[in-house]
Amino acid sequence: MVPIILSSIIAVAIIIERLWVLRVERVAPSGLVAEIWREYTTGRVDEARLRALLQGTALERVIAAAFSQSGMDSARLRLAMEEAGRSEAHVLGRYLNTLGTIAAITPLLGLLGTVFGMIEVFAAIDMGSRADTAALAGGIGQALVTTGAGLSIAIPALVAHRYLRGKVDLLTQCLEQEALRLLGLIERQSEADKN
Repeated sequence: MVPIILSSIIAVAIIIERLWVLRVERVAPSGLVAEIWREYTTGRVDEARLRALLQGTALERVIAAAFSQSGMDSARLRLAMEEAGRSEAHVLGRYLNTLGTIAAITPLLGLLGTVFGMIEVFAAIDMGSRADTAALAGGIGQALVTTGAGLSIAIPALVAHRYLRGKVDLLTQCLEQEALRLLGLIERQSEADKN
């Protein structure tokens, strides 16, 4: 039961932390690209502002990657933004593998408890205590409790894992769309400057 209890504590901690981190306003606030673009076109994006962007949300860090590459051609700018986006997607998915592992192993831990409980039952029978129902009931009870505990942790952990994985995919897509929007604005500005 100790590994199952530890797994449940870790799973709850991961779920709470990821629900807190994976909120749209903490990853890609709406209107941010337009706000930064206004700052850029009025010349207010300097080194200090870039440093502030690097300390902000995931989208701000992707935007900072774009503006730190000023003067580069569109392909290199896109590559810098893609690299920053991949890095942010990795950060968004942090701990989800651990949560998935917990969802996968806790039923096995419960099954292991079942096996130990049944071994205890058969050991009691083998020692000739067929009439000792307390020993039999204790072993069967241990088997049922560990199986139930393992499943009780695994099912919510699996549901949370799937939900959070979907949320990461959605937020990553949102980051990509906003980055492409910014790239389009930069390319149009570059074309206008050439003309």
